[in-house]
Amino acid sequence: MSSTINIKRLPHSEGIPLPKYQTDGSAGIDLPAAIEGSASIYPGARLLIPTGFAFSIPRTYEGQVRPRSGLALKYGVTVLNSPGTIDSDYRGEVSVLLINQGSETFFLERGDRIAQMVFTKVEQVKFQEVEALDESGRGLRGYGSTGVSKISEGSMS
Repeated sequence: MSSTINIKRLPHSEGIPLPKYQTDGSAGIDLPAAIEGSASIYPGARLLIPTGFAFSIPRTYEGQVRPRSGLALKYGVTVLNSPGTIDSDYRGEVSVLLINQGSETFFLERGDRIAQMVFTKVEQVKFQEVEALDESGRGLRGYGSTGVSKISEGSMS
């Protein structure tokens, strides 16, 4: 069973196809660049790209804006605040903050697919202040505490 999400086309996206799933197994929809003509992002630079669309996301969902793997691999271009969260109560245009981490200028044209958005279920939680937290096997060990080499035997189910 799938949910329905209302989408609003903004005037500057006329002529650009609606975002859609590219295959039956796609997790995300591709988001387009609703720019006039073309744009460029120099190495190390970032640029906020409008998509020309706004969404009415159901209260129990969020939209996650994520990089497109091909842009990251081929050009070093990714979504800077990845994943970017589109909250269910936001009704404005979805824009994508791209950064060029590659060594060459990246050029994009109107309608290019620049990112993807995955819709996921979310739940708001309640907080309860306590004096101490329950114990865990990891405890207070943080960054890098689980190591980087070989998966230890018995760690996979």
